[in-house]
Amino acid sequence: MNKLLGKMKNLIRSEGDGGSFNKAKDRAIAWIKNSVIKDGGLPSADAPHISYQEVTGYTIPTLWMLNEKKLAKSLASWLISVQRPDGSFSAPDGKPYTFDTGQALRGLMSVMDEMPDVENNIIRTCEWIMRQIEPDGRVTTPAKDLWHLAGGRQIPESIHLYVLPPLRDAGEKLGKPEYVKAVQNSISYYKKNNALEKFDTLSHFFGYIMEALYDLGETELVRAGMKNIKILQKRDGSIPAYPDVNWICSTGMAQLAVVWLKMGIEGPAVKAMRYLCKLQNESGGFFGSYGKGANYFQRHEISWGVKYFLDAYILFQNKKTLKA
Repeated sequence: MNKLLGKMKNLIRSEGDGGSFNKAKDRAIAWIKNSVIKDGGLPSADAPHISYQEVTGYTIPTLWMLNEKKLAKSLASWLISVQRPDGSFSAPDGKPYTFDTGQALRGLMSVMDEMPDVENNIIRTCEWIMRQIEPDGRVTTPAKDLWHLAGGRQIPESIHLYVLPPLRDAGEKLGKPEYVKAVQNSISYYKKNNALEKFDTLSHFFGYIMEALYDLGETELVRAGMKNIKILQKRDGSIPAYPDVNWICSTGMAQLAVVWLKMGIEGPAVKAMRYLCKLQNESGGFFGSYGKGANYFQRHEISWGVKYFLDAYILFQNKKTLKA
């Protein structure tokens, strides 16, 4: 009887979550639509009038899954217009980065079936990325000033794993086995040279690593990494931005919810999403971080936080549909 009552309570709570999440989703989509720079892409938080090619790129698949195809195609067309002659894409500082280029590739891949002319842009992008991968599999980047945040914390080089799934997908779709082989080589390099399951960086970057590993089929590493996160998740659903702080990174929480939902682990993901719904601004956006000592875009609404909240929403809704 107690188990039955518990299941009923969870069902009622899940239905309530669905309504709350739907409202949050609507506000988040409105935020994106209101934030798109005229004749451009999505903005960078600390430079609100400058389009951010990386974030624009990986937000396109999110919009596509939400059936916002007109906007997704418009953003893809803008990406094509700003692609550098060598095939790369730039950060707001004007320099080409491998990570940013990989995320632009995600966007172009997601619209390829309905915008077949992007194939040439995709190949140029992939060929540029391939030139940044060393023979041992390490992914490099021409711009070397990527790796530090406020407070002296370092961005892990292993976030480059997040470049690999779209490169693999392009290889499989376009019949380029050399892309797939390069991805496999890079996975081996990062597994050999990094404790990828160890949570010792900003939750946002750890989210990149965990989602990339899941998409690349490295489920054992993901289980180990997410076990480390679950231990730190508080009863209210919040997750510390680093293992040694109390403040939270909103984007990181959304990304970790995405990983749990991809793994089929709904409980901690829903708790994280509920917490994020309470933080969401009336605009539909999220500040980068919250809490005493927060130092990651704590006064700025960041476009990538909205993107990953929407990704979590999509996965949550898909799982509800499958259960029904």
